[in-house]
Amino acid sequence: MKFFRFNAGLAAILIAVALALRPPESDSETFGRTALLALTVAEAAIVVYWVSVGRALASVRPAIVATAVGSGLVAILAEAFAVTAGRGVPFRAMTVASFLSSAALLGGACTAMVLGHWYLVIPSMQVSHLQRIVKLHMASMVVRVGVVAAAVSLAILTWHPGVGPSFGRYVTSISGIFFWQRVLFGLAGPAVLSYLTWETAKIRSTQSATGILYIDFFTVVVGEVLAKYILLATRVPV
Repeated sequence: MKFFRFNAGLAAILIAVALALRPPESDSETFGRTALLALTVAEAAIVVYWVSVGRALASVRPAIVATAVGSGLVAILAEAFAVTAGRGVPFRAMTVASFLSSAALLGGACTAMVLGHWYLVIPSMQVSHLQRIVKLHMASMVVRVGVVAAAVSLAILTWHPGVGPSFGRYVTSISGIFFWQRVLFGLAGPAVLSYLTWETAKIRSTQSATGILYIDFFTVVVGEVLAKYILLATRVPV
């Protein structure tokens, strides 16, 4: 129960920080307001879950979790629609896929890291729990790589002269260093580290797996921050 309370508390803190740092101008249009409302609902549901887990409301706790997850998904979708205002359906769909795969990768990496640390608290836990979450993390990594590859291909293939700078030219310019850092730290690094984590989890070396997951989570965060910077700079959801 403490593991779930910790994760719920961490999620509540991160969402509260996001709400506090949210730019006011993002709430001036429909999708921005929808995202804000959905994120607020998700925050309230997570706080209720954190307060109740292991204590009360056991019968309605699945509904609380469903509310938090559903509201979070609505917030992600609304934010994706907000940042693609005026763009075509392909880029809007690709941005939605990018945001969802980004959330899955970040969430999987963070949860795996926390679970790995939990083996230091409760060494008798079955290692199969860590193996399963690492599998999910690796699967989200594969999906994220596929989405980024598709987004880059779409940006290059759909560019026409006179409609702005080419993304192909961007990645080969000096400014493209951010893209290559994103690929190195946010995709290649976590891909290798998640595989190493899986190998150490298979031999039940939970301490080694936890150490690798700390580095893995850091590289994922760096990569996703760079991805959002590139989105703002080029409007390509990598």
